Amino acid sequence: MQDKLTRDTFFNGRLTVKQDGVGYRFSIDSVLLANSIQPKPGDRVVDLGTGCGIVPLIVAYQYPETTLFGIEIQEDLAHIARINIRDNGMAENIQIMCRDMQTVQPAMFQGPVDIVVSNPPFRKAASGRINPNRQRAIARHEIRVTLLDVAKTASALLRTAGLFVVIYTSERLADLIQHMRSCSLEPKCVRFIHSKQDSESKLVMMTGTKQGKPGLKVGPPIVIYNPDGSYSKELESMFHV
Repeated sequence: MQDKLTRDTFFNGRLTVKQDGVGYRFSIDSVLLANSIQPKPGDRVVDLGTGCGIVPLIVAYQYPETTLFGIEIQEDLAHIARINIRDNGMAENIQIMCRDMQTVQPAMFQGPVDIVVSNPPFRKAASGRINPNRQRAIARHEIRVTLLDVAKTASALLRTAGLFVVIYTSERLADLIQHMRSCSLEPKCVRFIHSKQDSESKLVMMTGTKQGKPGLKVGPPIVIYNPDGSYSKELESMFHV
């Protein structure tokens, strides 16, 4: 497999990330998600649907006193994630589990965790064209897991007042809020993500608190690109910490 992997770098080459050259590849969504949390020393963080492990890798680099777990249902992606963990010397910080997220229990993480993050499939199983590449199809459509499954799992794993942070498509924001609330994950902060300053929002970043009190704040928008096509100041800072 390794001869089919590509290599990307972050933080001026101090973090390397290998990916499948033809299968599912992470996008800017994952970088935004990884930079949306600020865990405290000793916090335990679970990434539901970790793919190649990009989110735990970035978080572990920035917060080395954090313990992270990546859950990935696809064996080939979990294998790549483990390669990335090994190559970056982060085996003491990150553990990859290849399993259906609906089967994980708090006991697997020594009890309820502090933060759960996820970049779930955006599209319902019967909507739109299904990508012929199986890796990409499962990552983009609700074939193996639904948004409600993600919310249920996050709620089951989190301690009271623990944080659930999710990046999702703006057009399903109502579904996201509905499912989070049905699982005792109270939406507390939302940031709308825009490709450019004058474009409509395609994505949202939502933070919820388990068994939190009602009260939703709308944070400043996240703009990915400047008018000239370069990364915005906020995005550029995410690659060069």
